[in-house]
Amino acid sequence: MTGCSPTQLAYRILAGFDKHYRLYTRITLEAKDRFARADWPAVQAAQKARVRLYGELLNDQVRLMIQQLDKPVISTELWRQTKQAYSALLQGHPQAELAETFFNSVFSRLFRHRGLSNQHLYLHTDAPPRPAFAPEKLCRVAALDDGPEGLVRLILPSRFGRPFSDIEQDAQKVWQRLQPLIAEHQLHTLELVTSIFYRNKGAYLVGRLVGQQGFLPLVLPIRHGPDGLYIDAVLTEEDDLSVVFSFTRSYFMVTVDRPSLLVSYLKQLLPNKSWAELYTAIGFQKHGKTEFYRRFLHHLDRSDDQFVIAPGIKGMVMSVFTLPSMDTVFKVIKDRFTPPKEMTKEEVKQKYELVKQHDRVGRMADTHEFANFVFPRERFSEELLEELQKVAPSELEIDDEQVVIRHLYAERKMIPLNLYLEQADPPQLAHAIYEYGLAIKQLATANIFPGDMLFKNFGVTRHGRVVFYDYDEISYMTECNFRAIPKPRTPEDEWAAEPWYSVAPMDVFPEEFGYFLLGKKEVKALFMENHQDLLDPAYWQGLQEGIRQQRIPDFYPYRQACRLP
Repeated sequence: MTGCSPTQLAYRILAGFDKHYRLYTRITLEAKDRFARADWPAVQAAQKARVRLYGELLNDQVRLMIQQLDKPVISTELWRQTKQAYSALLQGHPQAELAETFFNSVFSRLFRHRGLSNQHLYLHTDAPPRPAFAPEKLCRVAALDDGPEGLVRLILPSRFGRPFSDIEQDAQKVWQRLQPLIAEHQLHTLELVTSIFYRNKGAYLVGRLVGQQGFLPLVLPIRHGPDGLYIDAVLTEEDDLSVVFSFTRSYFMVTVDRPSLLVSYLKQLLPNKSWAELYTAIGFQKHGKTEFYRRFLHHLDRSDDQFVIAPGIKGMVMSVFTLPSMDTVFKVIKDRFTPPKEMTKEEVKQKYELVKQHDRVGRMADTHEFANFVFPRERFSEELLEELQKVAPSELEIDDEQVVIRHLYAERKMIPLNLYLEQADPPQLAHAIYEYGLAIKQLATANIFPGDMLFKNFGVTRHGRVVFYDYDEISYMTECNFRAIPKPRTPEDEWAAEPWYSVAPMDVFPEEFGYFLLGKKEVKALFMENHQDLLDPAYWQGLQEGIRQQRIPDFYPYRQACRLP
């Protein structure tokens, strides 16, 4: 050591966290101005910058600490005392739980994710218990007896930076939607969180309708129109809110001094969402990862089933396994990829990082990335252990007690689309094929070409949405060259084993999609009814032109039925 005491180390780590939170908040605060200007390219750039910020400042913090330590070795006593000093500093800190995660990140980066013990870091939190539900600290309130005028009084102080085209008329439309619910549930109070939730081209007012017998959640999305802002929809059902706060969406920009207080409020509205999902949804994805890991440890203690190979067709790049009693799959990059896959492990990781930073438009699953993830060996099935030793031995460390996987991704479990289609009744089949084509179109409009569009690479959520989750072949739409298949010059060309035309690495022939996707008659009929344009190169070329002209599409993370006329 160079004379750094545990207290000094604790101060320096906390100073690093506070710097991160200041810069994070600065980007978040500017969301209001970006929304007011309708500067959608800036919105996308800010989203990427905020996701990258944590890693950039963490790297700076670790470099600084390495300079201050002669040799950063794990000393139980040093880090026990440092953690103790850090906990003392966090007394009364408004972001204590996030600061614990930052401490964990520094320790893990210094020691390459070794020595992960509650003596050294916060596997279990030392922060105060989760705050009680306290809407009075977060919300503005109006009596529902005040009618639409009360709603206007609540909304106008939000100061969106741009006027509404006709807020009184919007309030009347909202009121017409709410009146039957108010009467049915005997509701008396309207409550809206003061902070505005910004994401993509929308701003969202979040709150509740409160009555004697309980409450209904309420979300009012605000959009830009030609003459000003307008309220686009009314959401009062938990399932609709769940889709808005989905793991397939970009993170909200919402300014908050005490994140735990806001997350406790959201937990009341969305009781089926985990704490990890809610922290992640409002932009604290690193702490969401911490909450996920704590939930994982808790679940292990209260279950006894074994990890098994995940159902479905085995991937060429990833080995995927799951714990049947948990809503998560774990994905490990194989040491060698099945031909014709030719990318490297590093390239696969870059694809997953691209998805983390990109607008997922409700069609790509978010992931948590882990290093040196420890599993109890007794919970691994023999079949799974054999599979991992066969396809990814370089990622494994195994002893009598545990299995350590050097690098993996954790992702929400979904039903693979290929399995779903095999069991679907006719209405489910029609909906799934419609959703499948729509997912590809929305991804393409957002400048993502999935690459491998086989059904096995898509999943179906509990809400019936089709989501893409296999990222090793994704690319930007603007990198692709969409071509029509040239006509054969001779009959021999048409029957030749090899194509009679040249094919460059980024060439894509949409006409070929039908050959490997639409083998079943009923699937083909449904696909052609709704998505025949996906087989036309001109359709894809038109999307590319829109992307190049920076035309940012409108995506509505709620049902058409929720929208106002």
